[in-house]
Amino acid sequence: MKKPGHKNLAKKNFCFVCGPDNPQGMRLRFHIDEVRRRASCIFRLGKRYTGPPAHCHGGIIATILDDAMGKLNKAYGVVAVTSKMTVEYLRPVPLFTRLQVESHHVSRRGRRLKHVAEIRDPSGTVLARSQGLFIAINPEKVFGIRL
Repeated sequence: MKKPGHKNLAKKNFCFVCGPDNPQGMRLRFHIDEVRRRASCIFRLGKRYTGPPAHCHGGIIATILDDAMGKLNKAYGVVAVTSKMTVEYLRPVPLFTRLQVESHHVSRRGRRLKHVAEIRDPSGTVLARSQGLFIAINPEKVFGIRL
């Protein structure tokens, strides 16, 4: 059963992190290596994402890590949602700096996929890392839309 107003939403990508159709979003572009089952993105964060002075807000850091891990589900041919996620904030994440986020798969058990991700600075220092548990779903059943 389709929900009202959802008719054409699946044809556009309004994701806050990676959606090109979201004018207020971050519009990060991920590269997905389906052979190595890794996702990565090079990005810079502007003052809009400020938390501590000259550094990124922790919620934005978590959002980027979550999206990076979520991209891996495509390599498994599934639509999956975040069930649980932990974040380690190791060092402040600077604004206006070239950063990289990379995620990789750890394990799969039935509908449960476990992934990890890290944000690194230009020298390769890990600034933040996360681990996430994703559950494969049927998007039509859960959201009422076909993807």
